[in-house]
Amino acid sequence: MAAHDDTAAKIDKASADNQLLESTVKNIRDLLTGAPNDLYARVVDELVDRGAWDELNDRFYKTLEFGTGGLRGRTIGKIVTKAERGNSGADECPQFPCVGTNAMNFANVNRATQGLVAYAKEWHTQNKIAARPKIVIAHDTRFFSDEFTGLTAKVAAENGCDAYIFDGPRSTPELSFAVRHLNATAGIVITASHNPPHDNGYKVYFADGAQVIEPHESGIIAKVKAIKRESYEPLPKDRQGSVKTLGKDVDEAYMKRLETLIIDPGVLSGPKTLRIVFTPLHGTGAVTLEPMLKRLGFDFEIVPEQEKFDPRFGTVKSPNPENAEALTLGIELAKKTNADVVIATDPDSDRLGVAVRSATGEMKLISGNQIGSLLAYYRLKKFFDLGILNRENALRAVVIKTFVTTDLQRVIPEHFGVRCVETLTGFKYFGAKLDKYERALPPEIRKQYRQLSEEETRAARLKYSSFYVFGSEESYGYSGADFVRDKDGNAAGIMFCEMAAYAKSRGRTVDQLLDEAFAGFGYFEEKNGSLYFEGAEGADKIARLLESYARKPPGEIAGSKVVGVTDFEKQTIRDVEGDVIPKQKMSIFQLEDKTRIAVRGSGTEPKIKYYIFAQRRPEKGKFAVEQLSQIKSDIGRRLDEVWNWVEKDARTRVAQ
Repeated sequence: MAAHDDTAAKIDKASADNQLLESTVKNIRDLLTGAPNDLYARVVDELVDRGAWDELNDRFYKTLEFGTGGLRGRTIGKIVTKAERGNSGADECPQFPCVGTNAMNFANVNRATQGLVAYAKEWHTQNKIAARPKIVIAHDTRFFSDEFTGLTAKVAAENGCDAYIFDGPRSTPELSFAVRHLNATAGIVITASHNPPHDNGYKVYFADGAQVIEPHESGIIAKVKAIKRESYEPLPKDRQGSVKTLGKDVDEAYMKRLETLIIDPGVLSGPKTLRIVFTPLHGTGAVTLEPMLKRLGFDFEIVPEQEKFDPRFGTVKSPNPENAEALTLGIELAKKTNADVVIATDPDSDRLGVAVRSATGEMKLISGNQIGSLLAYYRLKKFFDLGILNRENALRAVVIKTFVTTDLQRVIPEHFGVRCVETLTGFKYFGAKLDKYERALPPEIRKQYRQLSEEETRAARLKYSSFYVFGSEESYGYSGADFVRDKDGNAAGIMFCEMAAYAKSRGRTVDQLLDEAFAGFGYFEEKNGSLYFEGAEGADKIARLLESYARKPPGEIAGSKVVGVTDFEKQTIRDVEGDVIPKQKMSIFQLEDKTRIAVRGSGTEPKIKYYIFAQRRPEKGKFAVEQLSQIKSDIGRRLDEVWNWVEKDARTRVAQ
C-alpha cells in the first residue's frame, strides 16, 4: 500500500510539473479504481518509478475510441514493464497486453464487447426479433488475437448472445461474408490489418456484413462509453448464449462465391499461361487465396519464408503490400522463376499489392490506383464483350470509388456509360451503397437474396436495382461483388490474376495494358504523402492542422491558383445518386492546372494524409507512345513540386 501511496504522490507532482496531462491522471485513477486485479497497479507503479511520463501520457491521455469501425491501438507498449512481461522471455510476446485506457488490451476488448452486445440486444428488441443475437468473431495472426477472440466470445455469451468463432485465423473479408451467410446480428474481427506488429484492433460489422456506419456507429459508441468497468455479472445460465466453433462449410461457401469472380475462364488456359508468385506476408491469405489459386488452375508458387503465420512479420519491415520492401522476397523468387506477376496480401488479407514483369523484362511495382484502374477497365470491357452489360442496361451498372482515388476510375466507367459513385474513404461507405441497392429489390427477392446464386443476384440487380461491377480505394483495397461487404484481398488476387492472364493471352504485359488505357483515356498519376504525429501531443497537432486548412485555405499552391475548395465538414455535398455525404474533416483543393490536393486525418493511424492528383487528357484520339513518355515525365515532376510545397506549408502551419 505504501508503494501505491508513493506512486500517487509522484503522479500528483508530475501533474503539477506539467509532465502528466490532466486527462492522463484522471484515466489512471479511473482504471485503478475498477481494476479486477493488481496487474494494472503494478504496471503504473513501475512506469512512475521510471519517470516514464511520455509513456504514461501515450497510454492514458484518452480512452481508446472507435475510429474506422472499431478500435485500434498498441497491444505491446513502447516500454514493456516487468509486470506485463510476466512469465515470458525477453524475446517472446509479453504475457499480458499493454495496460492503459488508450491501448488494445483485455479491458478495452471487454468494454467494447459489452457495449456491442447491449446495442445488439436493444436492436433485436426494437425490431421485434425474438431470437438471441448472433455474433461471428474472426481474428488474424497477430499477438493476442486468439486471446482477444476467446475473451470476446466469453463476454458475448455470458451477456446473452450466441458467439461463433473460427478454428484459427481467417481473413477480414471472410468475416464479412460469414455475417451474411449465417444471418448474424453482428461480426467482429480482431486485427490491425497491416499496422506494425505491436498493434492490434477490433473491427465491428453489422447485420448487412459491412463495417458499422450511422446510426449503428453512434449507438454502439454510446453503449461502450456507458460501460465504466470491465467487470460484469454474467446472466443466469439459462439466459446465456453459447460459443460455437464454425466448421469448414463457411470456408467452402465463401470460396464457391470467390470462384464466380472469374468473368472469362477462357483466358486462364492456353499456350501463354500466366506464372504467378504469391506471398501472404505471414497472414491469412494463406488460408484462402492459396487454395483458391490451386482451385482455379493458376500456375503459381508461394514465397516459402512468408507462408507461415508470424505475428512479428519477421521477414519484412512492415507487412504492408503498399510498400515496395514488403514484396522484396516475392520479387526475388519471381526473378528466379521468370514469373509474370507477384501478388501480396496483408495480414488480414483485405488488401492486395502487386509487382509485374514489365515490357523490358524488369519487375516493377504498380500503384493501388493503377491496380484498381486496370481491374475496372478489364471487368467493364469483359462484361460488355460478353453481352452481360449492354447499352440498354448500362445505366443499372455502377462502379464505386473514394474521393481520394484516381479520377481515371471515374473516366473509365463513364466511357462505357456506367455511373461512378464517389464516397468518403472506407469500405463501410461502399457497404452502405450495396445495402441501399439490395433494399431496392422487390421484397420477395430480398427475402431470399443471400441464398441466390451470383448469376441470379446479378440478373435481379440489373432488372430492378444496381449491379455492382467493381469498387476500389487508392490504399490497395478492391471489391468485385456484393457477397462481401468490405474490401477483399482474396477476391482482388483472383481478379488481378485473371486480368494479367488476359493481357498475356494478347501478348501484352500488365504495364502495356495499363499504357493502352492511359493512351485512350488520358494519363493520370497520383502522389501520396503523410506526416506522422505520435501520441497525445501529435493528436493535437493533427487536429490543429486540419482546422487550419478549413479556416485559412491556401490561395495558390506551387505556382497554380486554387480555383475551388471543397470542405467536407462544413459544406453539404451530395453524390451522383443524390445521397448526402457524411461530414468529415477533409478538404480538397482544385488548382487551375487541373491538379487537385486532398487532405484528411487517418482513421486508423496517427498521421495526416495528403493525396495529390495530376492528369493530362488527349485533346483528340489517343496519345502516341512518345507523347505518353514525355507526359509521364512532366507529370512526375509536377507531383514532386506540389508535394514539396504542401509539406513545407504544413510544417509552417503546425509551427503557428
